[in-house]
Amino acid sequence: MRTSRTARRAALLASGTVLMTLLAASPAGAAGLPEVTGLPVVTAAGETAALYDDEAGGNSDADDPAIWRNPADPGRSLVVATAKEGGLRVYDLDARLVQSVVAPRPPAEDDAPGRFNNVDLALGLRTATGRADVAVVSDRGNDRLRIYRIDPSRPGGPLTDVTDPAAAPVFSADQAEINDQRTAYGLATWTDRATGRTYALVSRRERTRLALLELVPAANGTVGYRKVRTLDLPSSFRLPDGTSWSPCLEPGELPQVEGMVVDPATGTLYAGQEDIGIWRLRADLTGKPVLVDKVKEYGVPGTYDEATEECAPGADPGYGGKRLSADVEGLTLFQERDGDGYLLASSQGDNTFALYDREVSEGNEYEGGFRIGAATDTLDSVEECDGAAILNAPLGDRYPRGLLVVQDGQETPEVPDGEGGTRTATGFKFVDLGVVVDAAGM
Repeated sequence: MRTSRTARRAALLASGTVLMTLLAASPAGAAGLPEVTGLPVVTAAGETAALYDDEAGGNSDADDPAIWRNPADPGRSLVVATAKEGGLRVYDLDARLVQSVVAPRPPAEDDAPGRFNNVDLALGLRTATGRADVAVVSDRGNDRLRIYRIDPSRPGGPLTDVTDPAAAPVFSADQAEINDQRTAYGLATWTDRATGRTYALVSRRERTRLALLELVPAANGTVGYRKVRTLDLPSSFRLPDGTSWSPCLEPGELPQVEGMVVDPATGTLYAGQEDIGIWRLRADLTGKPVLVDKVKEYGVPGTYDEATEECAPGADPGYGGKRLSADVEGLTLFQERDGDGYLLASSQGDNTFALYDREVSEGNEYEGGFRIGAATDTLDSVEECDGAAILNAPLGDRYPRGLLVVQDGQETPEVPDGEGGTRTATGFKFVDLGVVVDAAGM
């Protein structure tokens, strides 16, 4: 049985092996971070070049990463990351760009363009031409999945599009509905150990629906998918005082899910409903979902203001959680060989990361958290993190204890846009997983 986190942290503090002191105030260089007391602060070892969400930058907006381990040469492993209308980016472990993959063009001039939202990996996927490691991407713009074969020896870049051309929209009935953009959004992959079948779990933008899609081999080594079933999470909730509550959103929107991850050992899906909290449910979308933890804002009434397009919150009745500040995003797993480990979630509203026990029998209890602060004036802190990925395995000399990659929603230094403002800049931070383990007492 795992030693309690409190006891392990005390031992680490006594031995002096924690990388950074537990801080009650923001670290130097991390101005703008809300104060969150009692959490350790780590720093990134590297970062990608900034992506810019404007015409000059190709409308590129960093969102979600996945880490592919090169079994033949772990030091040459890769990070595959989404850039929305900017398509995909592939980076090496020094955070250098290896390949850019453009998103599909719109079918017609007035149609929505391709927009890559989330990415996950499926290793050893069965195809008509043999087993392959693939990156599976939710194309929000076209309401489809895109599948890319990973081959580090391929000239021109490791990713090749192997999506079945006949792949149908995930949720939409036609192009007009696709253009409304209530389309494929969050994504996680899962291989059922009992059957060997591989699936993608996909959420729908501005809706509570989740879909289970089986990945199936198609002609000439391409990969398609078929819908198995769907499940709708709640959009309104009964509060302890007997009233009904729904989070304040734009008219017509429901509380959506984006961050998702499946525990491969148990077939358990964890889904982050952004304004609600973290759900635990069977990855086959059967059974009853369980709300593991709530965001702090859970139960707070709000009134939408059409003029400002913002919600004015009312008085907090005190029904929310204590660790997550909406939105909850970026779910990923720290897996240990003995079945132990942690579920990590990005608490986007206060720029922290929360850790939960991986063991369902322990009720996925909260185990602490951390922040990613600034290492230098240019290697800045992480704010408003959308996506995260952990790989707990040696990755050569650079990351011998594994790697954490997170999206940074406010990349610095700021760059003028030529109109008196600054360009919207995002990117990805690479964090030595060993540093996180030591600092957070994992």
